[in-house]
Amino acid sequence: MAAATTTVSGAAPARRRVGRRTLIAVLILIFVVLYLVFRTDGAADSDDAWAFRFLTDVRGWVDANRDTSPVFLYGLNYLRLGVVVLVGAVQSLLYGLGAIGLITVLGALALVLAGWRTALLAVGGFVALGLLDLWSESVDTLVLTLSAVVLSVLIGVPLGILAARVRWVGAALRPLLDVMQILPTFAYLAPMTLLFLIGEPAAIIATLIYAVPATIRITQLGISEVSATTVEAATALGSTRWQVLRKVRLPMARPTLVLAVNQTIMMALSMVVVTALIDAPGLGLNIVVALERVNVGAAFDAGVAIVVLAIVLDRVTTNAAARRVSRRLFLLGPLALLIAALIVGFSEDFPGDWRFSFAGPVNDATKWAELHWYGATEAIKNVITAGLLNPLESLLVTTPWWLLVAVVLVFGLVTGGWRTAVIAALATAGLSGLGLWQHSMQTLATVLVATVMTMLIGVLLGVFSARHDRFAGGLRPLLDAAQTMPSFVYLLPAVALFGATRFTAIVAAVIYAVPPVVRLVERGIRDVPATVVEAARSAGSTPRQLLWKVQLPMARGGLLLATNQGIVMVLAMVVVGGLVGAGALGYDVVAGFAQREDFGKGLAAGLAIVLLGILLDRLTQGFSQRKKVFRS
Repeated sequence: MAAATTTVSGAAPARRRVGRRTLIAVLILIFVVLYLVFRTDGAADSDDAWAFRFLTDVRGWVDANRDTSPVFLYGLNYLRLGVVVLVGAVQSLLYGLGAIGLITVLGALALVLAGWRTALLAVGGFVALGLLDLWSESVDTLVLTLSAVVLSVLIGVPLGILAARVRWVGAALRPLLDVMQILPTFAYLAPMTLLFLIGEPAAIIATLIYAVPATIRITQLGISEVSATTVEAATALGSTRWQVLRKVRLPMARPTLVLAVNQTIMMALSMVVVTALIDAPGLGLNIVVALERVNVGAAFDAGVAIVVLAIVLDRVTTNAAARRVSRRLFLLGPLALLIAALIVGFSEDFPGDWRFSFAGPVNDATKWAELHWYGATEAIKNVITAGLLNPLESLLVTTPWWLLVAVVLVFGLVTGGWRTAVIAALATAGLSGLGLWQHSMQTLATVLVATVMTMLIGVLLGVFSARHDRFAGGLRPLLDAAQTMPSFVYLLPAVALFGATRFTAIVAAVIYAVPPVVRLVERGIRDVPATVVEAARSAGSTPRQLLWKVQLPMARGGLLLATNQGIVMVLAMVVVGGLVGAGALGYDVVAGFAQREDFGKGLAAGLAIVLLGILLDRLTQGFSQRKKVFRS
């Protein structure tokens, strides 16, 4: 009887598996038949869709009412003036110190906040900026970054606290923050220049929109994770809500709040480079000029300067989170050095005549690679383009919009349930409603190919790093530099090696997206419990079996998160790729920014990229959640 019971109970799951596989096969067959019957000819998108006209009319209204509407006279114009005052104050402070004074004060702050090692790093890093002959550009970038961070913290920390304490506020903010993080950086520029004109105010506000979601989310997380027992104890002793917040929640969430500031600085620094396209000063302008001239060496120098800035600011804020400083030392130490620097009155420029540059060697290496690697790079480009990108693009472009909506709906139901399915299907339908179906499908094909390449490289390097500590240690500085380097910089070597094509944008996107994938995969593999690994080894598993049968299945959550982040990072490069021949939505956004008559289409293309991000994000997250349900 026991054997019979086992057989019967084991047959039921087998029948369910067969039934599910049969259902999936039938659905695929139905979709294939529907595609063959109803496929389209892939006609080009219209240049006069209703969404384009509506958004263009909005621009016309703004231009006509800028000097008369109360929205501008008593709202936006005062906001712009406030940003101008803030930027002017920060700029006067940093330039007033002079080069040596700024280095001295920064070293003192790093010494007080983070220790002598970080102080040496800060001083050495800023000296390197002067030796690269990029001092004034670096200070301009620092001015924009600090101004945006001040605004982000003033707005984001209170909102994060409120979102943690009031549930409906957090729920209302969540979709808004999702859109702000998915919307490509270029898409911010056109509406910001429309409302605030070109220059520093538009750049600061665009950077604020890009960076403040990180401030809000991390602050909300830190306040939410404060021990409920501690809060209850403080309340039982008679503390008011304000006292609990000021004396308990904020001090206990201090490391997380410092992390929020750290991530805000990193995001702001990456965004202020992009704002060079709307006449913002700084290192971004050097990179844009180098891109126009295809000068890899000049862009590399500016990229190194940005990496140095990022490392210094990152190390100071990160180490400050783990170090407790007395209030008296914090105030009096930097103040004394600040007064001394002002009395001495150093010049604004970096002193000395000795300079160095990487431009020459980098340009020589690029020319050598162009000459000697041409055959290999052309072969790689042609094989992937003809064998993968073109067929996938043709399939997506010729699929009727309603059929793809149905496919997404069914896939969403299988992977994530009704909520995931409906949101993803509505996002897909929205692409057609915006009048940009063909360009959206071309962009989707590019994103999928880039994501596949990113995951192949990222998983390989992540697994190898997780299993070899020396390799991981050697790879870590490269990943740090790759994550900090501005996205523009990746375009130049890609253009030099592959020319201005869609594949160039894919290569740049892969370079940009691989580092976080590697980190997440490595973390997922390392987080597999050591007891499980030892048990598998004791059972006679080979290293290959251990990887495929134990570590990768147990690290599935990390792999899915890596895929999700890879998709988001690739989407962030879509518009940048429009500068080097990627076409589709990236080109539409760039054209809308550069040409007045294409403003509506460019803004609609930015919204289409957001919908693509929501579609892919929901499907990958839904798959992860559904897998958790299955396992439980």
